[in-house]
Amino acid sequence: MDSHTADLASAIGGRVKQERQSRHWTLDQLASVAGVSRRMLVNVEQGVVNPSVGTLLRISDALGVGLPALVEPPRSRPVRLVRAGEGAVLWSGECGGRGVLVAGTDPPDVVELWDWTLGVGDRHASESHAAGTKELLQVLAGNITVEVGGQSISLGVGDAIRFDGDVPHSYANSGDLPAKFSLAVFEPGVGSGSTQVEVPDV
Repeated sequence: MDSHTADLASAIGGRVKQERQSRHWTLDQLASVAGVSRRMLVNVEQGVVNPSVGTLLRISDALGVGLPALVEPPRSRPVRLVRAGEGAVLWSGECGGRGVLVAGTDPPDVVELWDWTLGVGDRHASESHAAGTKELLQVLAGNITVEVGGQSISLGVGDAIRFDGDVPHSYANSGDLPAKFSLAVFEPGVGSGSTQVEVPDV
């Protein structure tokens, strides 16, 4: 990991541990609720791994805090400013692409704003998000292909799409130039119990 990725991993690990301990949960309890291995959770909390977006979503949903809460420092001010270049890089593609979470709201209805770039040949596959999740995407440069619900949709500059995020989906660069798109993700009812299960006794 480079220094920026290592710093982010450390910050995420500290926040996960803080949220877990504030609930008096053991590692095993959180691992069970989130559906991730105990080893992965230990590595996340220690900041020695760069977890996938899917893993972070499962952990944040289990904690009932939403993904933005894991990557943003706690703030009490009503305005949250993220300057250019300060977003959390949560995905890096093999061909130079990046998925950057630039802003997000607090639970229970979490909205995430993402800045995505896909290098030529890059593809990001996403597992199903929590029930009721919706995604809005607009292409800013290049061409991308969105695959969702058995459909493959080609999009060019200015094209936009809305789709359900609670099914497996993917974004791929379908052109011969780098592609860029803005993505908004709406995840309702985080922490309300609609996406959580009872914490098992260990």
